[in-house]
Amino acid sequence: MKLSLKQWIQVLVSLSVAVWIFWFLYKDIKMESLLDALQQASLFWIGLSILVSTLGFWIRAWRWKLLINADLDEKIPTSRSFWALMVGYLVNMLIPRAGEVARCGVLKNTNGLQVSKLLGTVILERSVDLLFMILVIVLAFSLERDVFLDLTADLISVDNLKGILLDYLPLLIGGILLLLIIIYWVKRRYRDHGLVQKFQHFMREFISGLKSVSRMEHRMGFWLSSVIIWVIYFLMMYFISLGIPSTANLSPSSVLVVMVMGSIGMIAPVQGGIGTFHALVAFILMTYGLSEEEGKIFAVIVHSSQVLIVVVVGVISLLAVAKISLISKPATDELRIK
Repeated sequence: MKLSLKQWIQVLVSLSVAVWIFWFLYKDIKMESLLDALQQASLFWIGLSILVSTLGFWIRAWRWKLLINADLDEKIPTSRSFWALMVGYLVNMLIPRAGEVARCGVLKNTNGLQVSKLLGTVILERSVDLLFMILVIVLAFSLERDVFLDLTADLISVDNLKGILLDYLPLLIGGILLLLIIIYWVKRRYRDHGLVQKFQHFMREFISGLKSVSRMEHRMGFWLSSVIIWVIYFLMMYFISLGIPSTANLSPSSVLVVMVMGSIGMIAPVQGGIGTFHALVAFILMTYGLSEEEGKIFAVIVHSSQVLIVVVVGVISLLAVAKISLISKPATDELRIK
């Protein structure tokens, strides 16, 4: 993936922000404290968390495969979607959000699939994840209502928020209408231009990818795997909480709230949620009585376990993809000669 100078600047700025947040959070945490926490932690629970989390990546790849195969005569195996998915996560560690395009590019190289169609399936997959995330937040709110209300009262003024929305609602509606008018005008004015035709072709393939869920053979499997993915997210964090003395007494509902905060931190446009994940997880743990140091140490252990999986499995996936590409290239060249 080639990057322009502007994109490299964006990457460096994003990485600098992530590193600065991480440094600011952990500048007062002594390495001895982290090492002591690791020595006291149960390797069994942490290892089980890593194992379950890896299984979650495989299930995510299987779910993505269902969407992809909906429009294919020659189905791809889960292993191909898994390699592509893990390469995407590895790319995200360097360039935020670029992993979604990267994993589509991998399947283009290994299976000759169209990136535009694959992007449609990725966006649909992410939209489903967002839906389930909202449901998990609602569940966490219902189980830990008092904690959420206290946080809302401390961080957000509901009255001020309503006032801002009402003040800027006409501006927002006007901006959307103006954007629609500009798109319509550009489409009418330049509809015969090559770039517009390419864009229209891309959008047709993109929408086709979004509609693939209606053509899936295993719709129940798609929705069931979506539920299991979030159950695994919870188990990944819950197992680590059981393995660390400072968090071993947290209730499952408390860990669910911690998971929600961590998920929100991972959405931030920084590499791998570095800094934002740690800040939000440590913050919510302090509301449950942990010290600031204990909360930050828990956050870094959880995040490091995920980074370890992404780096190790991501590198293995890169090697697997390179091998597949080398094998398929001679066959492609032979077809061209014929």
